Formats: sequence, structure tokens, C-alpha cells
Amino acid sequence: MNKTVVLSAFNVANFPDGGGHFWVYMQYALGLRRCGCDVYWMERFVRGADEGRDAAAMAAFFDRMESFGLGGRAILISAPEAHSPWTQSVFVGMARRDVDAVIRNADLVLNFHYAIEPELLGRFRRSALVDIDPGLFQFWLSRGQLAVAPHDHYFTTGETVGEASSAIPDCGLSWSHIRPCVSLEDWESMFDPRPGAMTTVSAWSSGDWVKDDVTRYENSKRAAFLAFKDLPRHTRQPLELALFMVTEDDLEEQCLMQRHGWRIRASREVAGSPEAYRRYIQGSRGEFACAKRSCMEFQNAWVSDRTLCYLASGKPAVVQHTGPSRYLPEGEGMFRFRTMEEAAASLAAVNADYERHCRAARALAEAQFDAKKVAARILEVAL
Repeated sequence: MNKTVVLSAFNVANFPDGGGHFWVYMQYALGLRRCGCDVYWMERFVRGADEGRDAAAMAAFFDRMESFGLGGRAILISAPEAHSPWTQSVFVGMARRDVDAVIRNADLVLNFHYAIEPELLGRFRRSALVDIDPGLFQFWLSRGQLAVAPHDHYFTTGETVGEASSAIPDCGLSWSHIRPCVSLEDWESMFDPRPGAMTTVSAWSSGDWVKDDVTRYENSKRAAFLAFKDLPRHTRQPLELALFMVTEDDLEEQCLMQRHGWRIRASREVAGSPEAYRRYIQGSRGEFACAKRSCMEFQNAWVSDRTLCYLASGKPAVVQHTGPSRYLPEGEGMFRFRTMEEAAASLAAVNADYERHCRAARALAEAQFDAKKVAARILEVAL
């Protein structure tokens, strides 16, 4: 008999311009469906002061659910505040009695919303949390900066979480390891030998910090890329950033990066929907990306869900080194750099044998990050 799984996502409907953010959770939903599961999508929608904006965001969300085969299977818990009790919220997309029936009959809630309301979580017969912020999640939890309701199972995409030698505390939880995933059937390989820009899609905010009584550092992509702002002067390979920028300081730093040779695009224009995000990645020569400082501090062997989309599309990735890994290659479809010199050398190596590295990128995605295999692992452990 098919299993019914409710996927509890975070901040997708409230962020209609985040084409890449949408894909983070959809990869898992597609993998579960390919395992034969009956999948429902559930998330909280926080209403704002602009009713027109809210209506447009919800309409875009439900249109996207329909296009991905989840029409009639998406539940928005609409409330004026992020922590409004779910029992006092308005259900959009499905009547309350139908929501109650889905929850009652579900075999599993697969939860990506760390702050899900305990009462709502407790209504499901089985629950599993998926940690997609390895290192940070455990830091927040161990410092009391995040309160998480008890789950039946805990999954992490962090390769080193729970290991004795790891810099990441296990927080007294038993962790099952999974890989981040990409739906291979939805991200086909798109080889194009013509030269083009290595790209990435990222936020640029400086508001992300890791801090406690003894630790304090900016943990933004802004800080990561500024450390490599001179890279275009060390390579002939064009480099392009599609950035989500919100402040005047962001725009000033955009000009700074452009003066150093970076191409800058607005992420809303090239990756503002799931389809546009996919087109942008598949039209790129490959990915060049820096990682947040926390990944280096925790040595979590981080690989981004976005990078997996490049790999599945047959696009080589040159990304910052985030710690030793048992399965991330260095120099075959994926290159991991520590210094400016290593980054430039990696870009040159990609271009020296581009077609081979394109094939290797797709092969890596197939071997290590297939969403169907990841979903099967989740189901095997949680059910």
C-alpha cells in the first residue's frame, strides 16, 4: 500500500521570488512521489499589511503546486504572525475537515520547519525532522537559540554530524545521515560546448551572524564572496552572480564587485520562479560559488542543493572547500578550492577538458544525490 507523507516546508509561499528556495523542498517531494508515496505539502503563510501582495503570493504558490502535480494537495496555514496558534489560523487550499483527515491518515510528516508548533506535530502518528543546516542547526539547538519539538527520527544532510571527531555537537540526538538531493528526471543534462559564464544564485544580506557568549562572526554569502572579489583578475573565465539584494549597502557592494570584474544580475530577473531558476542554471557553463563561514568553521562537508542542480544538469561546479568528505570528489566534475590560486586553477582545469567534466558532474549527481534514493532511505528509516 502506498504511504502518505506530508512534507512540512518553510517560507516558500511567502517568498515567491525564490525560485531556488522552492526547489529545496520540491526535490524531496518529487523523490517521495517516485517512491510511490502520496505526497501533501504543508507550510505556514504569514500575512502582511498588503493584502494584494499576499493574494498574489498565494496565487503564485498554488499555480506552482499545480504545475508540479500537487494541485489540491497543498495546505497553507495562514496567520498574521509566525507563531500564531495553528488552531486559530485560516486554512487556504483545503478545508479544515480535509486537513484533519490528511493529518489523521498520514503515515509520516517529513518536517523541514524547525519551529513547527508542537501541538500540530503531535497530531501526526510519526514524525521526522530533516536538518538542512548542519552545524548551524546543532549550534542553535545547543545554545538554546532554537526550540525544537521532539520528533520520532532525526535526519541530517551533514556528513560529519554525530561523529566523535566532529566540531558539531550531536545535542544528545540520534542522527540518520542522508544526502541532499536532486530530482534527476526534472534536471536533465544540458551540454553546450560554447563558452559562457560560470554562475551562481545567492542572497547578499549581511544580517546573518553566528554568535553566542564567545563566538561572533558574519555568516553571509556577502562576506564569503567579498573575500574573493579579486578572482576575476586571476582568470579569463567570466564569473556571474545572480543576487537577491535588499539594502542600499547591498547595491553599493554590487558596484564594488562589478569594478573588480564580476557580472551581477538581479536574482528576481533570472531565477524568480522555479522554471526561470532551472533555465538559468542549465544555460550556465557551470557553477562558481563560495560558502558561508560556518561551513568552514564546522567542517561539515557542505554541498548546496543549488550545486546539485548544476551537477545534475551536467554543469561542473567549482565550490569552496568545506571539510573532508568520503564522497565529494575534487577534480572530476566538482572542484573544491581553499585559496584564490586554487579557485583560478580549478576554473582553468574545467575549461581544459570541459566535456569530460560535464559528464562527470552528471554522473556524480546520479551516483550520490538521486532524490528517489534519498527518499527511499528516509522511508526505510522513518517507517
